[in-house]
Amino acid sequence: MSQADDLETPPPSLQPVLLLGLLLPVVAALCYPFRHRLCAAAGRLPYSITEPTEPVQAHLDYRPALDPFAAPVLALTGSGAAPAARILAVAALDEHGENSLVVIPRPDTTALFGLAEDELLDDDTAALFIPGNLDAALAYLETELAIRESRDVQQARRLLLVANPEGENERIKALLDRHPGGVSVILLGDWTGDRVTVDDDGMVDAPSALHLPQRLPALSRTEARDRLFSIVAHQKTLQKPPSKRRSSSRRSQTKPSNPLKN
Repeated sequence: MSQADDLETPPPSLQPVLLLGLLLPVVAALCYPFRHRLCAAAGRLPYSITEPTEPVQAHLDYRPALDPFAAPVLALTGSGAAPAARILAVAALDEHGENSLVVIPRPDTTALFGLAEDELLDDDTAALFIPGNLDAALAYLETELAIRESRDVQQARRLLLVANPEGENERIKALLDRHPGGVSVILLGDWTGDRVTVDDDGMVDAPSALHLPQRLPALSRTEARDRLFSIVAHQKTLQKPPSKRRSSSRRSQTKPSNPLKN
């Protein structure tokens, strides 16, 4: 075929292409109902539906506030005993300071909080009492609880002793037996009753009757010291309640001398 013949051949018509473009939407519209029927017969939806889902709530472990008064006696032992005693004492001062009195002999404030002999000597906060030694601490508690019992005092600050028993087990037991519910004690040292073991990680091994958490947060001596001074400073800014060391406002005739001033 010559080049002239190729030029005389007419171009292919576009009508089939245009016709196909017009028919495709019509065919799709006609087939749409059949697609729904086929999908329904197959047991599935013709299109995906994303069900609205509620936002996933973060599950936070409930950590109840530490209650140093949960048991009459918490005799702590193990490598984590001292940090556990610190956190319990600080919890008593910070979270329960409005209605409790924490009694810590001076040697134990040194061991637990690193206090020097002359620090907090003039303490006048309502929630903390630092006698000179365990004997003075027990003498105060014995006197205070006897006064409360004799005068039938119904509302008074809860009492908490934090100390090393130092061979005073029988005296402490007698105090607890004589005044059930009148005082709680947290002990670091030898104790003949049930004991709570706390390891380096704060894991607790204790009788189930004590209802203690499985783990107690640790508190270093430096952190505990800072928190102690912060709590004392805050409490001094508050209005001072009646005398913390007696159940009535005036009992000067029966008030023992302050062991810190001897």
